[in-house]
Amino acid sequence: MSKFRFALSNVESRQEGVIESGSFDEAVVTLSKHVTIHKGDLLEIGVHGFPPARFECVGSIVPGEPLWMPAIAA
Repeated sequence: MSKFRFALSNVESRQEGVIESGSFDEAVVTLSKHVTIHKGDLLEIGVHGFPPARFECVGSIVPGEPLWMPAIAA
């Protein structure tokens, strides 16, 4: 299993942590089950030794399951 470091941020707060998971997709799904995510939130997630991927929550199709799109670099 890999350890994915993440940072979830919005205009009000920033949360950081580590999720141990067998895959990138599983890590993102697990995160959404344990942290409240809203449209506009930014997620940076990755493994040690590589730059993190950046995503923005653009809404959800199913309640409680955020829809992520690649974030444009600021």
